Order: sequence, then structure tokens, then C-alpha cells
Amino acid sequence: MTGREIFNIWAPKGSKWVEWVRPVPFVAIGDGLKEYGIYNLMKNDIRYTNKASKSTAIIVDLPGYESVEEAIELAKIGYRPIPIYNGTTEQENAMPTSDNRAVEIALIKGAAELEKIKLPDDAPPAFLLDTNRMIRYKMNVSVFDNSWDIYNQDMPTAKYLIQNGIKKVIVRADKKIQKDLKKILYKYQSEGIDILFANGYKKPNRVTIRRPSKSEQRI
Repeated sequence: MTGREIFNIWAPKGSKWVEWVRPVPFVAIGDGLKEYGIYNLMKNDIRYTNKASKSTAIIVDLPGYESVEEAIELAKIGYRPIPIYNGTTEQENAMPTSDNRAVEIALIKGAAELEKIKLPDDAPPAFLLDTNRMIRYKMNVSVFDNSWDIYNQDMPTAKYLIQNGIKKVIVRADKKIQKDLKKILYKYQSEGIDILFANGYKKPNRVTIRRPSKSEQRI
């Protein structure tokens, strides 16, 4: 499959929420087709929810391909995976700060699985992020900085979520909510959307997002 064909599987025409699928990782995906055979997606047990709720959106913020693995399992219970990865692939023979190639290959594998799942056009969204997006440590000047942040325009507004029946957002992450995401969630919270955190093992807990400091707002 070409990058465009894979993109169309993740963002099928006529389905709700797919306008937020970011095209960036699909542009270079053709270059990774020769490598994808060495990767296999693992099945993750979804313990923080057992069925999709049209009043709940999920944000999966896990490292690289793990977020795609989680997305496929969420699709099986009725959530529409929405990849919003925005990182570029490193140049040949360069050492990157983030392994976006692994994300691209996972999207290829995930597309093959997603094609088998019949989701309704109005399925609630599960937005996919790579926790490693904000790694910016450069050992030397030769390291390719392909880090990225999530911004307000990358996700639906609180008003749009509410108008479409979303009253709750579950953030699925390993340890914490990252700074760039907190800025968006604070606005959601301010508009009356409940924010919950799930580490994958325990029942989601409601959390309060504090107002970002001026320095955090500039990130």
C-alpha cells in the first residue's frame, strides 16, 4: 500500500473526527515499506474501559508504536483512532531525537488491522500521540532534532467536543500528562469537560489541570 492508501484507512471519508488525522507521518511512509515486516503489533489489554462511550474521548499518549497498538485495541471496542503525530523522519544515517520511523511502520501494520474492524462513522475518537515527541536532548550538533509539540489547533476545541456530545476526556499515559497537552486540557476543563487519567492498569481517576504558567504557555 502507498502512504495515501494507508492514510485513507486511518481517515476514511465520511467518518467523524478524521479531519484531525495529521498527514505528516504518511508522507514518508513509502520509504519504510521495505522495513515493516520486522515489526509486529502486540495486543494490549484495555483495562480502563470495556466499551466505547459517545460522551467520552480518549487521548493515547504512549511511546511510539505503543500508542498504535493501544489504538487498535480501542478500535475493537468501538473507538475511532485519530493519529495526530506531527514528527518528521530523520535523514538517512542521522541519529534522531525521536524515533518517528517506528511510528510510521506501526501505522502501516495498524492499517492492516484497522481495515478488518467495522467502525460506525460516528464512533467516538481516540487521539494518538507519541510520548517521545518532546525529547530534545542532543548529544552533539549532528543529532537530528525532530521533536514536536501538540498545539490547540491540532485538536478539536472544547466547544466542538461539547457540541458533539463529548463530556469527558480520558488521558491514557504511563506516568504523567505532558506540558504541551496540559495547555489544551486546561481549556477543556475550563469549559466544563471532565479530565481523567488512566495508567492502563487502574480505573481512570478524575484530575484537575492547573492553569499553565507563563513559561509553560510559551512551550
